[in-house]
Amino acid sequence: MTTLELLHISLADQTLYGFAQGRLCLRLPVSTALNGPGERNGSGCTPRGLHQVRAKIGDGLPEGAVLRGRRWTGEVWSAALHAQFPGRDWILTRILWLSGCEPGVNRLGEVDTFRRYIYLHGTPDCEPMGQPLSHGCIRLRNADLVALFPRVPLHCAVRIDEAACPDWAQAPL
Repeated sequence: MTTLELLHISLADQTLYGFAQGRLCLRLPVSTALNGPGERNGSGCTPRGLHQVRAKIGDGLPEGAVLRGRRWTGEVWSAALHAQFPGRDWILTRILWLSGCEPGVNRLGEVDTFRRYIYLHGTPDCEPMGQPLSHGCIRLRNADLVALFPRVPLHCAVRIDEAACPDWAQAPL
């Protein structure tokens, strides 16, 4: 299993691209913010720019584990639980908590990604991927996140931007 050195999240493609040793080795569908790109606190937008994985939460939890306040509630997502709490922004399985690296852009003050609690996290399988629907975080399929989590070291670089990935990034892996 190759350790990833860079995650590139394309808001245009709604795709996470994983790179190791300068080579594309992973491509996953994601869902970013319904409100589009933006860095401001309270905006409900997905922040752009260079980030790093500041914390990894949930290692060893079951797939579908429900996290609130970055702690496991003891629940595992199910359709019945979903029906019991309609409208909940489900944070499931694992969290890769991002911290901005660019002061004034996505770090410190009113644009601080870490203090906005922006994560890569799992979401119910009934939620669509490939279209922006989150409250600012980057949502992934639970199975994808379980596979991704051990490949992403702390401080892994994460670039989030509006550019579509180049054609070569669409080639088979």
